[in-house]
Amino acid sequence: MLTRLIMVMTADGVIAKGSDHNPMDWTSAEDKAHFKEVSKDFGVMIMGQSSYDAIGSPLPGRLNIVLTKEKRTDQPGLLEHKQGDIKVILQELEKRGHDKVLICGGTFVNSLFLQENLIDEIQISIEPKLFGSGLRLFDKIDINTDLHLIKINKLNNNTINLLYKVIKK
Repeated sequence: MLTRLIMVMTADGVIAKGSDHNPMDWTSAEDKAHFKEVSKDFGVMIMGQSSYDAIGSPLPGRLNIVLTKEKRTDQPGLLEHKQGDIKVILQELEKRGHDKVLICGGTFVNSLFLQENLIDEIQISIEPKLFGSGLRLFDKIDINTDLHLIKINKLNNNTINLLYKVIKK
């Protein structure tokens, strides 16, 4: 199963000012359109509870998986809340016929998947903004991961999108 982390960040590497900071508030229209296209193509998105709460509702046309510590109400085919081992969650999705999954953050979820060596690709849009401080792509993990650049896409005059393959050791 292909797992791709997709995120948008500022030029200084910040993905949000805080856990309730919605990227829809500060990203370009082109990045939003790109995210919509990629996430619909993948069909399954996995995110943490804070990221889901920042979005506010499940995104239509794809399965939204929210990793959470508490039981919440699901909407079959659209929204599922999951707990437990992320490897088991990926195996269950694969048994259900999904062959690719998009990891959509935030920092804790990104770090968890990278630490478990479960990310095959990383796709990052870089917006022309500086926040100075805030949440980073990964946090509080000791890693030394190499990447191979697959593609550079200029989304508009100021925003670029990078696609990397994670070199697994």
